[in-house]
Amino acid sequence: MHRCAECGVSVAKWVGQCPQCQAWGSIAEASAVRALPGLKSGRTGSVPDQPARPVSEVVALSAPRELTGLAEFDRVLGGGLVAGQVVLLAGEPGAGKSTLLNTVAHTMAQRQAGAVLYVSGEESVEQISVRARRIGATAPGVLLAEETDLSCLLGHVEAHDPALLIVDSVQAIASTAVDGRAGGMAQVQEVTQVLVRVAKARRMPVLMIGQSTRENAVAGPRAMEHMVDTVLTFEGDKHTSLRLLRAVKNRYGPADEVVCFEQCDDGLREVADPSDLFRSHRDEPVPGTAVAVAVDGRRAVPAEVQALVAATSSPNPRRGVNGLDTSRVAMLLAVTERAAGIVLDRDVFVATVGGAKLSDPATDLAVCLAVASAAVGVAMPADVAVIGEVALSGDIRPVGHLAQRVNEAARLGYRRILVPPGSRKRLPSLPEDAKVVELEHLVRALEALRSYATVVPLRAGAR
Repeated sequence: MHRCAECGVSVAKWVGQCPQCQAWGSIAEASAVRALPGLKSGRTGSVPDQPARPVSEVVALSAPRELTGLAEFDRVLGGGLVAGQVVLLAGEPGAGKSTLLNTVAHTMAQRQAGAVLYVSGEESVEQISVRARRIGATAPGVLLAEETDLSCLLGHVEAHDPALLIVDSVQAIASTAVDGRAGGMAQVQEVTQVLVRVAKARRMPVLMIGQSTRENAVAGPRAMEHMVDTVLTFEGDKHTSLRLLRAVKNRYGPADEVVCFEQCDDGLREVADPSDLFRSHRDEPVPGTAVAVAVDGRRAVPAEVQALVAATSSPNPRRGVNGLDTSRVAMLLAVTERAAGIVLDRDVFVATVGGAKLSDPATDLAVCLAVASAAVGVAMPADVAVIGEVALSGDIRPVGHLAQRVNEAARLGYRRILVPPGSRKRLPSLPEDAKVVELEHLVRALEALRSYATVVPLRAGAR
């Protein structure tokens, strides 16, 4: 039995060129040893290339990282790319995956001494160049190639020895060693396996684009997600310019990090502080608004919740929800109606600002106060932020990442922060220029709303 030192494929006899990765002189004999006890007749082990070592002898140094030049992209990776790291980027068509990696190739080529190889199986080099000129990604160190054959792709890697390899997309590459069409289960798994082996052997980072399904999941076998080191998803609403890059799996960093980009005419712009996108900026407070501090991944983001309560002549009032969970908002409307003594026999609409998607239970209190504010015509002051989960009994329950939420709200200028009971004990230190107010029940929160705010006359037609 002979084995390739580059990709690990086994062949029956020695050949000069590996049939899998096309490397020359990499085939060597793997000596067989005697049959192991308990194995069936004819099954033997082989001499390992490297002997096993005690863990105490292995020096566990932190893996060195290479910055890409995009601060938010480095943040979602955990501080940059690790040598030999394989990253899979998935997302809906048109979200901006190719644009993002074009930008990464440009910034990486400006920082690196080596070349960045961008291999596309879906676009020609002329089409890629049009996008590169539009976004200004024209660094001379970026090499473009259009290939759909895995052997030719590996030939480009062997010829140029790039510091970074980008494959767009993994479903468009096919191997002649496996039957089936490109993008099929067997082909995707084979291509991913070979690219992972090459990346580890050459200590070369690889960024791969993966197509997604209708449910925004990675298309292809789930084994592909297990083989790579990092899985990122690029999410965005087609009606807004905001794009969220989320780490789903990361062997070298946090697996719950989220960063933001904004789609512009000249490419993607990093959004270091996305809170401005999710809040309205006005001179005077208006009824029906409340600012919540949600945590998405590892980042606390203040977001505004808006509510509108309008009169209706229909016996079945409408309920409209955008950016929040519909069933949870229905529950919070019932709790608010009982706690505030308000009959919500009117149309009620609840939405977020800037296309934010909030699923954090800590936004419950903001929803309740926004609805009550809209119903009674009381405007929440602009310097108040609210944090808390609301139970069916109306009790305000503690939430996680409290210190992170409070510090972010104080940093952005909120001077009164409504929090669940017992929060002061959980805070390492209280903000110097902000007042933390503990509230144990929704009734107390509504009383605080009335004491803080000014009554705004309801417009004609509301009641």
